[in-house]
Amino acid sequence: MKLIFEKSVKGRDGYSLPQDLFDDIKIEECLPEYAISKDKKLLCEVSEVDVIRHFTKLSKLNYGLDDGIYPLGSCTMKYNPKINEKLASLSNFIYAHPLAPENTVQGCLEIAYDLNKLLCEITGMDEYTMAPAAGAHGELAGILIMRKYFVDHGDVRHKMLIPDSAHGTNPASAAMGGFQCVEVKSNEKGRIQA
Repeated sequence: MKLIFEKSVKGRDGYSLPQDLFDDIKIEECLPEYAISKDKKLLCEVSEVDVIRHFTKLSKLNYGLDDGIYPLGSCTMKYNPKINEKLASLSNFIYAHPLAPENTVQGCLEIAYDLNKLLCEITGMDEYTMAPAAGAHGELAGILIMRKYFVDHGDVRHKMLIPDSAHGTNPASAAMGGFQCVEVKSNEKGRIQA
């Protein structure tokens, strides 16, 4: 597939505004100097429809969960039911500020509390946390919990075994958690030998 720059045709505009409306406006008066590109070569000259078609075609080259399964990834490449995304994007959630007074976010707190209790019931755990914001953050939180557990029980550990087929966040999380990573070789199927 061609780069969008290879589709550039001199003089072709993505969108044309009537010049007579803007003849007396100087870009230098509208934008600070640092925001004005000196290198015109950075801009390609393509029509609006060509831009849309180019990036739509690129998007169809992507591989995602709607296309098939992907075995690696701590958070992004697992199946999330579409309803979850819809609920998570409700304005009452996305506009609730983390530092908002408790009396203004009781609905959000109730949902988090109820989810916590349901997850504890399902997993048999005594407590759950909603604090990690994403998969790698959850990995790090789990590693720090394990480290604290071992320290509290007088079993100080310094090394963590990580398969060479592991997701890139795994050794990063282990190192950030204070462990020395020891790589374990995997076979052609990505499995480690016992």
